[in-house]
Amino acid sequence: MAEVILGLLACAVLGCLAVTAYLSWSYSPRLTIAGAGLLSLFLAYGGWRTVRAPGTGRRRGLAAVAAAGFTMAAMTALFVLLYGTGGGDV
Repeated sequence: MAEVILGLLACAVLGCLAVTAYLSWSYSPRLTIAGAGLLSLFLAYGGWRTVRAPGTGRRRGLAAVAAAGFTMAAMTALFVLLYGTGGGDV
């Protein structure tokens, strides 16, 4: 039963992402491309800060937010990949 709920939740997340992309594109294609580019740069910076060897002390400010954003995006992508495609059925 939990697998079915997770699969439906993953499909709902994927559907919301698709509707958001469609509505954004219909409003302004240029703004959508600019926003996607900025989001990609932000997530790439977060990935770089996550994988990079940590220096002394903790991450602060933008580095902490970017690393958390990258981690959440990666976990969401993994969740949708496993449960949205039926790959979680072992």
